[in-house]
Amino acid sequence: MPAEHTLRDLEAIAGAGQALAGEDIKDDYLHDEALGLDPVRPRAVVRPGSAQEVRRIVEWANATGTPLTARGSGTGLSGACLPREDGVVVAFERMNAVVEIDEGNHVAVVQPGVTLQQLDDATGRAGLVYPVFPGELSASLGGNVATNAGGMRAVKYGVTRHQVLGLDAVLGTGQALTTGGRFVKATSGYDLTQLIVGSEGTLALVTEAVLRLYPRPRWSATVLAPFETLSACTGIVPGLIHTGVGPLMVEYIDKVTMTALRRNGDLELGIPADMKARAAAYLVVVLEDDHEDRLAEDAEQVAGLLGGAGALDVFVLPPQAGTQLIKARERAFWTTKAAGADDVLDVVVPRADIAPFMDEVAELAEATGSFVPGCGHAGDGNVHLAVFQPDPARRAEVIDAILRAGVRRGGAISGEHGIGRGKRKYLAAIEDPAKMDLWRRIKVAFDPNNILNPGAIFE
Repeated sequence: MPAEHTLRDLEAIAGAGQALAGEDIKDDYLHDEALGLDPVRPRAVVRPGSAQEVRRIVEWANATGTPLTARGSGTGLSGACLPREDGVVVAFERMNAVVEIDEGNHVAVVQPGVTLQQLDDATGRAGLVYPVFPGELSASLGGNVATNAGGMRAVKYGVTRHQVLGLDAVLGTGQALTTGGRFVKATSGYDLTQLIVGSEGTLALVTEAVLRLYPRPRWSATVLAPFETLSACTGIVPGLIHTGVGPLMVEYIDKVTMTALRRNGDLELGIPADMKARAAAYLVVVLEDDHEDRLAEDAEQVAGLLGGAGALDVFVLPPQAGTQLIKARERAFWTTKAAGADDVLDVVVPRADIAPFMDEVAELAEATGSFVPGCGHAGDGNVHLAVFQPDPARRAEVIDAILRAGVRRGGAISGEHGIGRGKRKYLAAIEDPAKMDLWRRIKVAFDPNNILNPGAIFE
C-alpha cells in the first residue's frame, strides 16, 4: 500500500495530524535503547487518542495486512518496539491520562502512555506508591506492562506482573477485551491478564491498566558495604533475606561499575582510598519503614550481619548520599552505553547461585577475550552485565555461553528487559522447543493474522 494511502486511512481514524510518514517521522520512533540494533523507518506512525481508535487501527491493519508495533516511551533495552519497514508504529503518547487513583481499593487506573514519573506524582499526593521502578522514570506504563519491567525494588514488591490487576486491551483480531479488575484474587478461568503482561505487544495492545498501590513509607536508609571479593559480596544475600528485615533493594555493584558511577555521578560516599583499592564489589541495601526507630533497628541489624560476613566496613549513608547513589545506580545503563559497551544482558539466576555464576562469567569472558563487568539486583538474582567485545562473532559466542550458563543454573536469559528482536536468536537456540511451540499457538489464538509486533520474541 502506498504511504499516502496509509496516511489517509490512519488520519481518518486518529484525526488530522495524528499520522506521520516519511521525513515527518522523528528519529525517536525508529528505535528503542537496545544496543547493536539498527534503526528502522516504518511506513507510518499513528498516535491514537482513545481505545476506540486503537480498535479501529487494528481492524484496518487486519484488512490491509499491515504489521503494527506498539510504542510507549521507547526506553526498552531489547528491541521490542523496533518497527518494520512495511509496518506502522502505534505510539501511545496521547493516551497519557491517570484515569483514577482509587484510595479505597489501593489501585491506579492508567492509560498506556502514562509515565512512571506522572504516576509517582499522582500517587505521592495520596500517600501511596506504585513500586515498580526499572531505572527510568520517563518509561511508560504500557511499555512496562509489555516487558514485565522489574527494577531494584523487585526484591520487596515483585515485578510488573505482580502489580497488574486488570487490563483493557485490543486483540490482534480487533476485538476489545477486559481482564481482571479492582481485586487481588480470582479463580475464574485462564488468567488472560498475565498472558498479556510480558508479551511485548505480540498478543494485544493495552489501552488501560489497573495497578496495585501500596502505602508510601516515610523513612528510608541506605547501607553500603565494600567486600574484597564478589563472591563474598553476593554470597551473603540469602542470609540477609533470611533475617526478615524485608529490604527495599539489595544491589551488588562491581568495582569497575562503581568507579564509573562515582566518576559520572560525582559521588562522595566517604569510603577511604585504601578501602576503595581493596574492594572488588559493593553491596547496597536500602531499607524503608513508616517508623524511624524501627528503621534504625533494621539498619543496625543489617550492618552487623554484613560486618560479620567479611565486609571491609559498613556505612549507613547520609540521606543525600544514599539518594545520589541510588540515582547513579538507576543510570548504570547510560554509564555503560557511554563507556562503549557492545551489548547488555540481564540474566536471572536463583539468588544463591549469583556468586558461582559470576565466577563462570569471568572464565567465559577471559576465554573469549571479552570484558564483562556489571551490577545487579542481588536480592532476586537478576544480574546485569555489560559486554565489551567488538568482534560480532566473538560477542555472540560469549553471550550465548553466558546465557546458557544462567539457564543451566535454573535461571532464564532475561529477567526484565525482555527478548524483543535483540535476544530472539539466543532464545530460539536455548529455550525448550516444546515451550516455544506452545507460545506460538497462543500467539495464533490472540493474533491469528500475525499483525502485532511480528518478529519480536521469535521469528
